[in-house]
Amino acid sequence: MDDSGQRDGVAVNRAVWDERARVHGTTPGDRFYDVESFLAGRQTLWGLERELAGDVRGLDLLHLQCHFGMDTLSWARLGARVTGVDFSPVAVERARELAARAGMAERAEFVEADTQALPAALGGRFDLAVATYGVLCWIGDPDAWMRGAATALRPGGRLVLVDLHPLYQVFASYEPLVADWPYGGGQPQREPVTGTYADPELRTQPRESVQYPHALGEIVTAAAGAGLVVERLGEHTEAESDGRGVLPRGEDGRYRFPFGRTHLPVLYSLVARRPAAAPTG
Repeated sequence: MDDSGQRDGVAVNRAVWDERARVHGTTPGDRFYDVESFLAGRQTLWGLERELAGDVRGLDLLHLQCHFGMDTLSWARLGARVTGVDFSPVAVERARELAARAGMAERAEFVEADTQALPAALGGRFDLAVATYGVLCWIGDPDAWMRGAATALRPGGRLVLVDLHPLYQVFASYEPLVADWPYGGGQPQREPVTGTYADPELRTQPRESVQYPHALGEIVTAAAGAGLVVERLGEHTEAESDGRGVLPRGEDGRYRFPFGRTHLPVLYSLVARRPAAAPTG
């Protein structure tokens, strides 16, 4: 994709996420962003990313594509010093307001930036970079995204990425089974947007979005190309939440994608490390 196409995708998607940042957590039907319960102490992180990140107390943590900061501040509640990055100025402003309301303004920094072009000032500052759920489908240049994450880490620092599995993203629905999205390739997919996953009943101003399908091999290759050492790659057949509203919910409260006698993967997780500096002398 040429630079003009890349810039167009960022601008188009920023308008979508500006609107979502304005409405999320403000409607009675919102399924994900209950601001008042968060302020009362609700933890918004899921078990998978907490397990992979481990003990974050005292760590400098970078949260990529942080939206309006609930997860970022949840990491802060676990003891990390946090910096959230998002390309939406509306989201960043709301994140700063939320941090102030939660009494964490001194413990959290929020930066407006495209995660495909992180500011040089973030370079080498972090022990841990985290990005979760609905991440790389919005990224036209995963190589640049991975380079930015790698550059932001200190030597020995880790990236923890938990995202929707590319195979799951192929399917528009489970019953009936409809596949309408490419598996990988990175070609932009332009689609109309008239609402939000957070509140299925809410109608927003019609807009266009641009999303990008990346195969699992392409994602891992981008991480390796950025100089990161992949330590763990997981493919997960169950999830604690389904933001797409596609999966059936089991009696145990977990979401799975039944397929014959098995289940398709719905999430993947990637843990990669920036190599430690080589010893001198």
